Amino acid sequence: MKRLFLIQAAFVTAVLSATFAVASSAQTTQGASSKTDKPFKGYFYNNEYDVYLRADFYDGGINVPNHELFGPLPGYFAKKFNNFYWLITSAKVKNAHTAELSIINDYGSEDLTATLTQKNDSVFELRQTDGSALKVPNKGKWQKMPKTLELKKK
Repeated sequence: MKRLFLIQAAFVTAVLSATFAVASSAQTTQGASSKTDKPFKGYFYNNEYDVYLRADFYDGGINVPNHELFGPLPGYFAKKFNNFYWLITSAKVKNAHTAELSIINDYGSEDLTATLTQKNDSVFELRQTDGSALKVPNKGKWQKMPKTLELKKK
């Protein structure tokens, strides 16, 4: 009787180990492919200017911190340690490497259009194409962003 119990326990342990191994490998594979499957979803940053972009141009369910009044948006552009935001009001993925954006500041007084282009797996280029200049607060003054800004995907 003891021997039968030990055999059953060993069998159950082996089955559970195999199940967890398969589940773990499936999650790893899914996580790796999602970064390349949806390049315009995630956190993009530029350390030189201390700015970042949060984006989901596919499902568009991003709420801007302290600006929930605007509802879910495709994303936003912001300066680290600051509450000023540029809201991405619309984003259209043109092809696998380029998206077109409409952006407005959180006061509603300035707007612009831009493109976000994937240069490689983790480097993107935000290029202002028309409208107001993209600027962020910096040490009590407005700092104008360059027309072309390189962002890295985290």
